[in-house]
Amino acid sequence: MSRARAGRRHQAESPITVGLRLVSAAAQLLVCARRKSDIKQVFPGHPIKETRHTDYRYRTTVPRHVVADTIANRILAIDYDNFKNSVEDHDLHAAYARVWGIMYALQQGS
Repeated sequence: MSRARAGRRHQAESPITVGLRLVSAAAQLLVCARRKSDIKQVFPGHPIKETRHTDYRYRTTVPRHVVADTIANRILAIDYDNFKNSVEDHDLHAAYARVWGIMYALQQGS
């Protein structure tokens, strides 16, 4: 699949670029992101807290079942054969490519 065709999906829907952490034994997960827009697009309607002194600047709590349903639906909607090439956001694509390079180097050293 071409980058342009697959990228249209990501223009409308942000890829999941968030971290997940257990808030407590309750049915809530802490969703963390580097960009506020990622949480807004993936989990709309949840209040987002900005904290400049933490590793992830933006955070919200989301019911565990909502996180699970969202991830499952996004997995079922995958329609590309190369994830990095499906991302049209230049800055995000560059970040993914840098992470890929770091992980590739780790693989080569094993």
